[in-house]
Amino acid sequence: MRPIMLGIFAAFFFAFTFVLNASMELSGGSWIWSASLRYFFMLPFLFIIVFYRKNIRPLFSEIKKHPGEWFIWSIVGFGLFYAPICFAAAYSPGWLIAGTWQITIISGALLSPLFIETIKTKDERIHVRGQIPWRSLTMSLLILLGIILMQIEQAQMIAFDQVLLGIIPVLIASFAYPLGNRKMMEVCGGRLAAYERVLGMTLASLPLWIGLAIYGLFSVGPPSMNQSLQALLVAISSGVIATVLFFMATDMVRGNMQQMAAVEATQSMEVLFALLGEILLLSIVLPGRVAWIGMAIVVVGMVLHSIQTNKFILRKHTLTNK
Repeated sequence: MRPIMLGIFAAFFFAFTFVLNASMELSGGSWIWSASLRYFFMLPFLFIIVFYRKNIRPLFSEIKKHPGEWFIWSIVGFGLFYAPICFAAAYSPGWLIAGTWQITIISGALLSPLFIETIKTKDERIHVRGQIPWRSLTMSLLILLGIILMQIEQAQMIAFDQVLLGIIPVLIASFAYPLGNRKMMEVCGGRLAAYERVLGMTLASLPLWIGLAIYGLFSVGPPSMNQSLQALLVAISSGVIATVLFFMATDMVRGNMQQMAAVEATQSMEVLFALLGEILLLSIVLPGRVAWIGMAIVVVGMVLHSIQTNKFILRKHTLTNK
């Protein structure tokens, strides 16, 4: 029960990203500062964590081995992920972005053939190209249906081009995030833990955030104190607290596929937490019946997909170890 509760709390703090990005947009803040300030503020917190774990030197040693790959995949995994998410906040409410973001499960599955998997057998390690888990992907169609239903209601309220500006950036982010992070995992080869990898990617993506900040200074001016404070809250809640809680939950159930599926499925709660946060903090209008149905379908789809994916992984390793 404890891993499930930690997963739910992680989803709660992850949801702050969508709520506060919407809040910054409504208060006149630019997406440029919403994106760049998060990573500026995350840096000292991550540095303290990694320093406490005594892994600063190993991290810099890894970066020196492949600086170009660290830079490219960090820009993809962090830059092309979070900047579009912040941009989309200008055209869609936070709960809708949180719901659409769940499509990253489908995006990640479609990227599987781009990576080599290492499977341990009783006698050796086998390197095979990743396969698209078609059965799990079929379950993901539920998620896609739910997202479509949510977007249909939004499309009835605003112009179609604005709907696209709220959807397309999230679609780009949904592919960029798993692509960049998986590529960095390949580069690191298991030599760095998640905390060190996130700090390294934050450092490697700094040129993008610094360039974006300079552009923001000349195009929209400096961020307000209110936006800076909210960006700090996003960095702490989503970048630090939520990440730590989720890693703790997954570590507790490592090796138990059924419990792992349950922990992963808790992240579907982000949609509901984001909606609740916007209702309480931003006084948004409640979504209609179609959107509620869409959200329910997304949550169910997340649960079924997580269960099916972990069954697929367990079956593959069982067959390999025979």
